[in-house]
Amino acid sequence: MTLRYGLIGAGMMGQEHIRNLALLGDARIAALADPDPTQRAQALRVTGPDVAEFADHRALLAAGGLDALIIAAPNHVHLPILKDALAGDLPILCEKPLGLTQRECEEIERRAEGRRAPVWVAMEYRYMPAIARLIEEVAKGTAGRVQMLSIREHRFPFLRKVGDWNRFADQTGGTLVEKCCHFFDLMRLILKAEPLRVFATGGMAVTHLEERYGGRAPDILDHAYVVVDFDTGARAMLELCMFAEGAEWQEEVTATGSRARIDARMPGPTRFEPDGAVRHGQLVISPRGRRGRRVEEVATEAHVLEAGDHHGSTFRQHQEFRAMLQNGGVPAVDLRDGTIAVAGGAAAEESARTGRVVDLPDWRGLACTGS
Repeated sequence: MTLRYGLIGAGMMGQEHIRNLALLGDARIAALADPDPTQRAQALRVTGPDVAEFADHRALLAAGGLDALIIAAPNHVHLPILKDALAGDLPILCEKPLGLTQRECEEIERRAEGRRAPVWVAMEYRYMPAIARLIEEVAKGTAGRVQMLSIREHRFPFLRKVGDWNRFADQTGGTLVEKCCHFFDLMRLILKAEPLRVFATGGMAVTHLEERYGGRAPDILDHAYVVVDFDTGARAMLELCMFAEGAEWQEEVTATGSRARIDARMPGPTRFEPDGAVRHGQLVISPRGRRGRRVEEVATEAHVLEAGDHHGSTFRQHQEFRAMLQNGGVPAVDLRDGTIAVAGGAAAEESARTGRVVDLPDWRGLACTGS
């Protein structure tokens, strides 16, 4: 049986979801909704014929005939779309960030309370091949007790989006929410710990300085340092630079523990490589005893690599989401995970703005109300 998905938001990420669903073989986009006719037309060229087209997500929801829903709309419309979608009974895969603020995310959790159908928050970076291998090795105990976690992302500036929504914090949550909720999610996942406090410093130094949209200047960060303390005593650090597209590696994650250091390295999107060369990820395990250092290439299959900018992670995420739909189970990334990732990013934005350390709630004492 072919699973029928509805897609809300037919832009760049929505079209990546379309291509990766097609690779599954038993899943397809049956309907899509986007208020922008150009985006709808582009998406329909990817889906092929026999896809219902809507300008409004409410019309898509009312039409029915779907097995699951993907929300890939801009950040600032996640909450209003989810208010409508959560009233129904479709399983949902919602792109990150879940909302703009911790308060928005908590409202989404409340609206999902008692709902039987699952909601999965899309955190593709968990599934990037080399990072997934690092997570696996840490879970096996290869690094021992991980006390320090470092994440570096040196990349290209934000791409242009419809309406230039990603240039403004009131539509993105800020760079440390929009881009970096991935990293606050990875920190919790790798360290198996909850964040206590955040200190960040950052600003806009290079990109977007000369841009104006309707006379309005962008107000997002293009670089930052963030330090996070966790309840286990572990510490994590994020280094973000969005004017470093020439870097050898786009993402570098380093977990250092009592037994070893483990490095995961991922290149940027293949389509941005100047020579068109295909580059794969790398895992390095360096034991403390200076012997047995191991370097492993972590490859992505060519046909999967061609389906998007995230080295197959969107495809692997869809494999797990489909397995949940077919066999039951719970989301790998639930609403509480989505809320805490946004809360970490929002706290970092506040810290960078005020110069102060920002404390986070005691998540251990706060139950998740939604699926």
